[in-house]
Amino acid sequence: MVSLDALFRPRAVAVIGASRDRRSVGGSILHNLLTFEFQGQVFPVNPKASVVHSLKCYASVEDIPDPVDLAVIAVPKPHVLGVLESCGRKGVGAVVIITAGFKEVGEAGLALEQEVVRLVKRHGMRLVGPNCMGVINMDPAVRLQASFSANEPLPGPVAFSSQSGALGEAILALLRERGLGLSMFVSLGNKADVSGNDLLEYWEQDANTRVILMYLESFGNPERFLEICQRVSKTKPVIAVKSGRTAAGARAAASHTGSLAGADNAVESLFTQAGVIRAAGIEELFIYASAFASQPMPAGTGVAIITNSGGPAILATDACIELGLQIPTLSDETQARIRAAVAPEASVANPVDMIATAAGPQYEAAMRAAAGDASVDAIIAIFTSLEMIDGPSVAHGIIRGAQGCGKPVLVCFMGSVRSREAIDLMRDAGLAVYTFPEDAARALGAMVRHGRWVQRPVGVRRMFEDMDRAGIERLVRSARDEGRIQLTLAEAQGILACAGIPVLPWREVASREEAIAAANALGCPVVAKVSSAAIVHKSEVGGVRLGLESALAAGVAFDQMMVAARRRDPRARLVIQRQVAEGTEVIVGATRDAKFGPLLMFGLGGIFVEIMKDVVFRVHPLSDVDAQDMIRAVKGFPMLDGARGRPKADLAALEAIILRIDCLMATCPDIGELDINPLFAAPAGAATAAADARITLT
Repeated sequence: MVSLDALFRPRAVAVIGASRDRRSVGGSILHNLLTFEFQGQVFPVNPKASVVHSLKCYASVEDIPDPVDLAVIAVPKPHVLGVLESCGRKGVGAVVIITAGFKEVGEAGLALEQEVVRLVKRHGMRLVGPNCMGVINMDPAVRLQASFSANEPLPGPVAFSSQSGALGEAILALLRERGLGLSMFVSLGNKADVSGNDLLEYWEQDANTRVILMYLESFGNPERFLEICQRVSKTKPVIAVKSGRTAAGARAAASHTGSLAGADNAVESLFTQAGVIRAAGIEELFIYASAFASQPMPAGTGVAIITNSGGPAILATDACIELGLQIPTLSDETQARIRAAVAPEASVANPVDMIATAAGPQYEAAMRAAAGDASVDAIIAIFTSLEMIDGPSVAHGIIRGAQGCGKPVLVCFMGSVRSREAIDLMRDAGLAVYTFPEDAARALGAMVRHGRWVQRPVGVRRMFEDMDRAGIERLVRSARDEGRIQLTLAEAQGILACAGIPVLPWREVASREEAIAAANALGCPVVAKVSSAAIVHKSEVGGVRLGLESALAAGVAFDQMMVAARRRDPRARLVIQRQVAEGTEVIVGATRDAKFGPLLMFGLGGIFVEIMKDVVFRVHPLSDVDAQDMIRAVKGFPMLDGARGRPKADLAALEAIILRIDCLMATCPDIGELDINPLFAAPAGAATAAADARITLT
C-alpha cells in the first residue's frame, strides 16, 4: 500500500510528453495538473521544448534536479521502454502509461507489454496502464488531476476505477451531473501491474473514501478478489458493473481488454460471496451510489412513503414489496401527528398521501413524524411538481424533515417546474434524489441487502483431513494410464467414498452370477446401472433399471442390459445398488472454470434441474456459511425445509457434502467436472447419500 502512495500522493509529478498544444494528451494532462492546483511540484519533460506553460521543460526525466515520485508517460509507443529506463534510473516510484498499442492490439503488443512489466518490476516501480487515461485524487492536501479528462469532479466520498478510459470519462461527467463527489479515480487500462484488487486494499484504508465503484471487463485473480472484497465490503460498500454478461459481450470484452471474460454465473456467484453489489448497468450504478454515498444504512425493511400524489406512491409501494421491503401501517400516535399538519382529505396511514396542496411545512412535519415511528427504517419522499407549489420551498421542507432523523431518506422529484433548483438544493444537503419512485425503491433494496451482508457471519473453511487422497489419486491415475478422461460409475462413486461423501451401498459386477450375489448381499429392492467410461448417458442404452425386487430380477437385468451396453463398450459392467426408500432428490455438482477455478452447484434434482433449472452456483473457496446460503437460495428450498408436512431434510449433512466437494475440487485438480445426481437428502437420523455420480477429468 505504501508503494501506491507514489501514485496517489506524489510530492512531484513529471509529465513525459508534455506539450504546448492543449488539444494533445500530454498538453491536457499538464494543463489539468496546473489548473487543478496540484499541491506538489510539476515538471514538463519534452526534448523538443525548453518551456511549456511557463514552466522550465526538461529533455529527460533524469535531467530534473529534484526527486520525482510519479511520472505520467504520454509518448509514442516506440519510446515507452526508453522512457521507463530513464524513470527507473531516476528513482521514480510510480508511472502512469497513457500510451496505447499494447496487449489490446494482439501478440506483438502483448510481448511489448510484458517487457514493460519486467522493466518496471526490475526498478521497483508501480505501473497504471498502459492504455489508460490517468489517475485523480481529490484530497485537498493533494489535488492530483493526472489525467486527460475534460471534467472537473466534485470532491466527495466515492472512489471509482474503470477498465475503460472512454467510459471512465463519461462516468466522471455523470458523477458531477448527479452531484456525487469523488475521492479518487483510476483508469486501469490493461492492468499490467496495479489491479482492481490493489485499489480495493488501498481505498479500504483511505479515510476520504466511503463507497467504491468499479467498472470491470475481466478479473485478474478472482480468488484474491473474493478474499479482499469479503473484508472490504463489511465496512465500505463495493458496487460493480461487470460487462460481458452474454457470450457476444464476453467476446467484445476479450477484444477490448486482451483477456477473456468469465462466465456470467461465475461472476454472479463471485459477487454474491464477496458482498459486492452488482449493478446491471451504468444507470443502476448511479442509482445505488447516490444512496450509499449520502445515506445511513437502514436498520430494517420498513419504509414510509410520503407523497403529494397517489400514483407515484403506488408505484413505489409495488417496487418496495417486490424487493422484499415492507410498508408498515404507522402507529396511531404517528398518524395523529401527521393529521395535525396536513389537509383533512389527506391519507395518513402508509403511504402518506398529503394531496396536491402539500408544501414544504407538510413534508417536514410528515417526515419528522414518520422518522420517529419504530416500524419505519427508511423514508421515500415523493414530490410531483405542480405550478402552484414552489419546488424549492418543498425541497427546504424535505431537507429540514431529514435533518437528524438518523434514517435513510431518498427523494423522488417528478416534473419540471423549478425542479432543477430544488434538486440541487437537496443534493447539496446530502440527500439522494431520483426521477422515478422505482429507482428510490431499488436503491433502498440494495441497501437492505447490503445490510444483511454486513451482519452475515464470516464463515470458516473446512479442510476434511479424513479424505483418502491416496485412494482418489489411484482411481484418477488408473483412468489416466488408460488414456481416459471419463470415469466409470464405479470409479466416480469410489472417488466420492474416498472424499467422505456417503454413497448408497453398491457393488460393481461383471456377470449374471455376481449380480445375483450382489442383490442378495445388499438386500432388495435394488437398482441396476451400467458402469462404463464410454457411455456417458446411460439412458441411451437402457442403462438404468429401478425397483428390482429379487436377486433373480437383478440377474435377468444384467443379461438384458449388457446386450446393448457391450455393443457400445465391450468392457461395460453393471453396478447393483440398494434402492433408497426416502429423501428428496437434489443435485450437487462442480466444474472447473478456466478463469475462476472450481465452480460449485446445488439444486433440487429431477424435473427441477432439468426443466426449471432451480440451481445455485458459488465459486471456490466455500465457507460453511456459503454452503448454507446455497441450499437456502434455491426456489425449492421449502421442499427441504419441511413444507406441507414433508419431512425436513438433514441440512447439516447437505452442507457437509457441498463443502467436501469443494475440498475435493481443490485437492484434486485432475477433476474437471463432477455431478452427483441424484443425491437423496434424507431426514435427520436417516442416511443422506449419493445414488449416482459422473466425473470427467481435465
